[in-house]
Amino acid sequence: MREQNKKIVIFDDDEDILSICSYILEEQGWEVYTFTDCNDIVEKVSAILPDVILMDNWIPDAGGIIATQTLKKSDALKHIPVIYFSANSDIQILASHAGAQTYLAKPFDLEDLERVINNVLVTD
Repeated sequence: MREQNKKIVIFDDDEDILSICSYILEEQGWEVYTFTDCNDIVEKVSAILPDVILMDNWIPDAGGIIATQTLKKSDALKHIPVIYFSANSDIQILASHAGAQTYLAKPFDLEDLERVINNVLVTD
């Protein structure tokens, strides 16, 4: 029986990052959903119910911290791991303030991306 594709949602307003990440992750069998803003974030994420979320700090309109906190307040969505990513030097503080599981500093290489995603995946 074929395992169902894992789903990932990426929130970033940088189209280059979205296309690179989508390409890499789709090659690895992920179903990738991308958004360039975090408006109606609960509705967007609820419609997909991804295994992992990648969240940019500077996502319009509310920003990554508020977007992540909004997800973590939702009983239906709070279990989904959020990987916070940003070029900010204080990303560790931002991620922890947002309630994200972990973070990935930009620029990152693909091994970093894979490692961080694999680390947050809940293994059955």
